[in-house]
Amino acid sequence: MSTSADAAPAGAADSDPGASVDAYAERMLGAALGWIDLMAAYLGDRLGWYRSLAEAGPATADELAARTGTAPRYAREWLEQQAVSGILVLTPDDDGMPASRRFSLPPGPAEALVDQGSLSYLAPLPRLFAAVGGQLPGLMDAYRTGGGVGWAQFGADAREAQADLNRPWFGELERVFAEVDPLRTVLTRPGARIADVGMGGGWSSIALAQAYPGLTVDGFDVDEPSIRLARANADEAGVADRVAFHHADGDGLDRHGPFDAAFAFECVHDMPRPVDVLAAMRRAVRGGGPVVVMDEAVGERLMAPGDDVERLMYGFSLFCCLPDGLSHPQSVGTGTVMRPDTLRGYARDAGFADVEILPIEDFSFFRFYLLTS
Repeated sequence: MSTSADAAPAGAADSDPGASVDAYAERMLGAALGWIDLMAAYLGDRLGWYRSLAEAGPATADELAARTGTAPRYAREWLEQQAVSGILVLTPDDDGMPASRRFSLPPGPAEALVDQGSLSYLAPLPRLFAAVGGQLPGLMDAYRTGGGVGWAQFGADAREAQADLNRPWFGELERVFAEVDPLRTVLTRPGARIADVGMGGGWSSIALAQAYPGLTVDGFDVDEPSIRLARANADEAGVADRVAFHHADGDGLDRHGPFDAAFAFECVHDMPRPVDVLAAMRRAVRGGGPVVVMDEAVGERLMAPGDDVERLMYGFSLFCCLPDGLSHPQSVGTGTVMRPDTLRGYARDAGFADVEILPIEDFSFFRFYLLTS
């Protein structure tokens, strides 16, 4: 999904600075209900309740608890909350007793909450914000002192959420890259080698290796648990013979290159020193090969009120990306909302001539940039 700074902000926040206190109070109540839905979805995801309802069918509280090894009383409260919220369907019972109430998961919510291959898969989103909740004391301290909260502190929920949210979209890379001549030419070349910088759980590297059988991919990340996760994912996907992951910062590219192309998928805004990394990518690519950055499709400039994409990205930035970036020494502190001119400045400081926005649209919340020499 892309946004335009020149158009009126679609889905703009319903926030008028002159609005009445009642209007704002209603907005806060709606936000509280949204938080309840988000955290209830976290429980259903992590406890396996959604998956059980999707795969084994409708259940009573006792049946769902038995299937998933959880407590029946908690299962009943969650099932009733999900039905009251309009997510699960309550099957009318004959005797009116709580124990006989049966609940089912409709196809729409099932796809969004269970189907890891769907472009509508959003179950990881609650995991990310649940991870933030556990770090609120540290975030408060960071906001007072200018320090940070690192990715390692957010833990497995955040790490896995990030990887799982992007995974379905990485399966679309072959389709969209087929329309970009310099990328298609490199990726289809027999024996080509590419670098995937900041690969996280490795799904971008794996998707490219699966799409292009003649391709070898080297992934780089600074988070050791993410590297272990990526290696396990590559083994399971059957591409470990052509995909290798390295624990290295951007300068590690110099030791493992040269490459025919380099990619950075949704990570430049997290980097404490993005200019150094982009400069390393430029040096590591031979013959002026393509260097591509995929990052958030925020507007060209700040608009207030903004659209829902901007609101979501500032949320990620407040609670995760900016604190992570500032947890490193000498960080530029980019944050999630990296506008095109910010990246353009980083690229020029790294030795690139300019940045071209590629004609790839409606690709989740992302925009693709080609850094030109």
